[in-house]
Amino acid sequence: MSKIKAVIFDMDGVLIEAKDWHYKALNKALNLIGLEISRYDHLVTFDGLPTRKKLEMLSLTNNLPRGLHKFLNEMKQQYTMDIVYVKCKPTFYHEYALNYLYQSGYKMAVCSNSIRNTIDIMMEKAFLSKYFDFYISNEDVEHGKPDPEMYNLAIQKLGLSPKECMIIEDNENGIKAAKASGAWVMKVDVVEEVNLENIKKHIKIFEDGSYD
Repeated sequence: MSKIKAVIFDMDGVLIEAKDWHYKALNKALNLIGLEISRYDHLVTFDGLPTRKKLEMLSLTNNLPRGLHKFLNEMKQQYTMDIVYVKCKPTFYHEYALNYLYQSGYKMAVCSNSIRNTIDIMMEKAFLSKYFDFYISNEDVEHGKPDPEMYNLAIQKLGLSPKECMIIEDNENGIKAAKASGAWVMKVDVVEEVNLENIKKHIKIFEDGSYD
């Protein structure tokens, strides 16, 4: 089996517990025009999708005028940042895991359906930016997840084969994109599962070929 040389991280739900932040920020923007989505719909239907995709879906299901997409997207990003500056903080188990990977020579990248500014600020506030070779945002690709484009691009930029990379993902759209890239996929349900013990265990499983 190929030796894993890089770990690629999704951000929301993997490195940052931001799902609720995005839900609140999107609803705050939608409330400006009298719309609202349920927490269930946000987790089941919209989880992991770029805001522009969420707005397009709402145009189809709730007759949201497309002419308001740009305004609502900008307001949603602003409301998200308001929350990030208050709530986004470092976590020891992430710092410990990424420092180990970095010192061990693994390459690392972030691939997120968020815009680049959101990634920059969240990674800086979480004290994790120093560990990554690069970020890929939804602004760097034509198609966000569940399309594998950003993972394909990351693997290409790392100069590795898919089987030399492990992707850590938490939601259905991200997992679909990660699997389509051909890389190994470590699936997590909560950010606490992104710890050194779990990461090392999955790397060993994939390198040994003892996966299901």
